[in-house]
Amino acid sequence: MAAYVAEKGEFTRDANYITTRITADGRDGYPVEPGRYRLVVARACPWANRTIIVRRLLGLEPVLSIGFCGPTHDERSWTFDLDPGGVDPVLNIPRLQDAYFKRFPNYPKGITVPAIVDVASGAVVTNDFAQITVDFSTEWTAYHRKGAPQLYPEALRDQIDEVSKRVYTEINNGVYRCGFAGSQQAYDAAYDRLFTALDWVSDRLAVQRYLVGDTITEADVRLFTTLVRFDPVYHGHFKCNRCTLSEMSVLWAYARDLFQTPGFGDTVDFTQIKQHYYIVHADINPTRIVPKGPELAGWLTPHGREALGGRPFGDGTPPGPPVRGERVPAGHGA
Repeated sequence: MAAYVAEKGEFTRDANYITTRITADGRDGYPVEPGRYRLVVARACPWANRTIIVRRLLGLEPVLSIGFCGPTHDERSWTFDLDPGGVDPVLNIPRLQDAYFKRFPNYPKGITVPAIVDVASGAVVTNDFAQITVDFSTEWTAYHRKGAPQLYPEALRDQIDEVSKRVYTEINNGVYRCGFAGSQQAYDAAYDRLFTALDWVSDRLAVQRYLVGDTITEADVRLFTTLVRFDPVYHGHFKCNRCTLSEMSVLWAYARDLFQTPGFGDTVDFTQIKQHYYIVHADINPTRIVPKGPELAGWLTPHGREALGGRPFGDGTPPGPPVRGERVPAGHGA
């Protein structure tokens, strides 16, 4: 995720990622192996937040280590400034770009999170965030925890893909289209597209607890990471200000339902989220002042979504508490 304002017209995201996959059969040269890879994330980033959630829900912590970049970065790269000496303790690098350059010298594109790095070689394998979480569900099954939920059940994949496509283009990316619009006309069009889509998911969720089926799926993970950032960042910073999330009754209740579900809210660092957007996007916020609000206590209030039925984890069980060393710092959550 990088700061970018379109000089003219609509913001367009470069969606060409490193599409190498880590699979059970290793067909791309990278087989699923416990301990071989390191998932590099930043809690601030919504795309990376997805991988943190799915890794935790599926119980992949013992077989796939995780490295946390700090909430801010410079023009060159995400950095490991949260670690002692500013160096990742497993990869022994100060900048994520080092792993990209290890595989692709002078890699010309943005250094993005999430990324999965092959520990032994120190080279990035993939940064294809949309495929990473799907592969966690479908290729890493031998290492799922007992009771892991089916986040991408085969019978619902077409529906999940269809919903996720609209959520991505109109909501996940829609907030960026508003925030980085380069003209009033582009902004106005982006704003209308975003809230049309938010009204669509609100109507869908008014009659069912989750986006697809009666359990949490990949589609819910993808929507959640945008909703949880809406009031702290997108409403003001990205000018997505028809109303706050807390004023959209269905989506606010849905987001609280997920937030209070183990594996979701306990991955969210509101402090780092605000630091990232308000400090890194100096073209939008030249003072780099980070707002103190909004009040977060509402995230823990009753949501009432149980009345719609649904079984959050289907036939599975909730994950246990976050493992030591991966907990959101005290005071950074709700």
